[in-house]
Amino acid sequence: MESEGCRVAFEKDGVFLHTSAKRHPDQDSLIPGLVRILDKGSDHLLQWMPLEEAGDAAPIVLSKKEPPGVAEEEPFDPGYEPDWAVISTVKTQTRPQEKPPGSVPPASPWAQWAFTLSLSELQSIRRSRPGLCWSYLIFISRESGSLPALHFHRGGSKALLRALCKYLILAISPKDSRLYLVYSHDSYALSHAFDELQLFDENSSNLVSRFLQDPYTATFGGFSKVTSFFRGALHHEAGTPLRPSSTTATSLEDEPGFEVISCQVQLGPRPAVCREAPVTEQEWGQHLDPEGRITHLDGLKRRIFAGGLTPALRKEAWKFLLGYYNWESTSEENRAWARRRTDEYFRMKLQWKSVSEEQERRNSLLRGYRSLIERDVSRTDRSNKFYQGSENPALVLLHDVLMTYCVYNFDLGYVQGMSDLLSPVLYVTQNEVDAFWCFAGFMELVHHNFEESQESMKRQLAQLGLLLHVLDPPLCDFLDSKESGSLCFCFRWLLIWFKREFAFDDVLQLWEVLWTGLPCPSFHLLVACGILDSEREALMNSGFSFSEILKHINELTMKMSVEETLCQAEALYRQLVASPELPRNVQELLGLGGPAGGSPPATPPQPLSPGQAPGLELTGSISPPRPDSSIEILPPEEPPMAQSPLP
Repeated sequence: MESEGCRVAFEKDGVFLHTSAKRHPDQDSLIPGLVRILDKGSDHLLQWMPLEEAGDAAPIVLSKKEPPGVAEEEPFDPGYEPDWAVISTVKTQTRPQEKPPGSVPPASPWAQWAFTLSLSELQSIRRSRPGLCWSYLIFISRESGSLPALHFHRGGSKALLRALCKYLILAISPKDSRLYLVYSHDSYALSHAFDELQLFDENSSNLVSRFLQDPYTATFGGFSKVTSFFRGALHHEAGTPLRPSSTTATSLEDEPGFEVISCQVQLGPRPAVCREAPVTEQEWGQHLDPEGRITHLDGLKRRIFAGGLTPALRKEAWKFLLGYYNWESTSEENRAWARRRTDEYFRMKLQWKSVSEEQERRNSLLRGYRSLIERDVSRTDRSNKFYQGSENPALVLLHDVLMTYCVYNFDLGYVQGMSDLLSPVLYVTQNEVDAFWCFAGFMELVHHNFEESQESMKRQLAQLGLLLHVLDPPLCDFLDSKESGSLCFCFRWLLIWFKREFAFDDVLQLWEVLWTGLPCPSFHLLVACGILDSEREALMNSGFSFSEILKHINELTMKMSVEETLCQAEALYRQLVASPELPRNVQELLGLGGPAGGSPPATPPQPLSPGQAPGLELTGSISPPRPDSSIEILPPEEPPMAQSPLP
């Protein structure tokens, strides 16, 4: 409720309530609304009310895509093929009309869900766990208990928490890192908070008084335990952050996956990094013993990371980098292994090639895969001379390898975007069997990206946000203010490892650098940070809106230098690892403190044994003859044209 003399101190729309729809028991209804902090002089209120559309009650939005007849939102057009990009569904929403501050929205059928709570009655706030599509907050009252969860579909939970910090003190519970304990701004409550957080062995009332009078002297002079407390917020022994939030906090959790960081990490100067010359065939030969085993592997990988490979060496070296060949095997052992993998490949290929039309009519899954693959193959890298022409045999191989992978990995099958990953591999190997097994090794690294749940993509976007929060808090604040803090515009980058962002030849160099697993398994996230860092001034000085930021990022396609990007990414890595105050989860992400929690392994794949292939074994011991499509493709007479963006 509002009355005269009530000032709106904070307001944020796009905040939803999720309620059960009685008419649709299998669905959840989403009621859009706005959250406010109201200043009434002696009291401050937290209020949520449904959001009206042109004076009418806000409609309930059902999360289910059906039933038919329900109008769907027109998707935002990102300017490129959006079939498998989540940002194709992103749309900015604007409030239809401005309302004077303090105005009360008219009553609606959903007014029963509205609530108003005095901040003095607020006991605690529970935040969402990392990894969700959006963040939510649950406010817990001292008398009435938990209020309905507020879901921030368009971000803004961090802004609300910061606004609350003007009136309250928020402290993370030592027993539950997702729970904020709420205290008022007075010495007794603050003293009680310090006591409950167990910061001091003695009574803290005197220390609190000194802290409120002169926080700088109290903290950095005689208030050593508070100093230790703030430092411990980033390096707690149990891994649980124990840190109070305040108006001086540089970051509170907003979008999923971000850690709460109350103290800004002090980073040293960013070093200058230069790329080295690529590894040549002669240098590669120096790492082979008389029987063809790779020697001094660590040094060789460091050289590949620092300089990449010459084009003539890629056909051989990629087989090692992608786990097709074993680094420790002799040349003869690897050739024998390749012969066995050839037989295995054609046994799997024969499984789908031998399906009759009548069988396929009864196999909707196979029909769906075939249709999707045929459509994607017809538009993958067609501007590259290697794939030009309707009768190009490379297109047949692209199709056959992808169909065979569906047999090899029944659980995953084919997902749009995989053709983008196979295309450069087939271009380099120029052989159907080699391309398949190298592609299978590549998919061991990134198959989590294509899972239907998209949990891996959500986790990587959250990890990217975490790195960016440490590297450049002002840029994060800017993106948050433009409703771009979720970094959804980076989705395509991470999904197919920047395949559509750089020229075709540059992608070859970038991938072989990433396949080394150096200097850390998450180096592709630092590549993304490097791109954002290079565009920092253009973004922050432009005043771009959400749509304009998305448009600007999309227009970077084919305009970036992979050499400069790799130098920038490595410089960011060196700057981070040189800091002694990195949060533990950032250390883990950089490979400094064990594996990052919940992240899939991203180390170069190990050679797969034939028994690992999920394809069904055919009866009989005679290997099927090779189809005519298994051919060696002669290298083009002219260098391939640079890839252009797909329409």
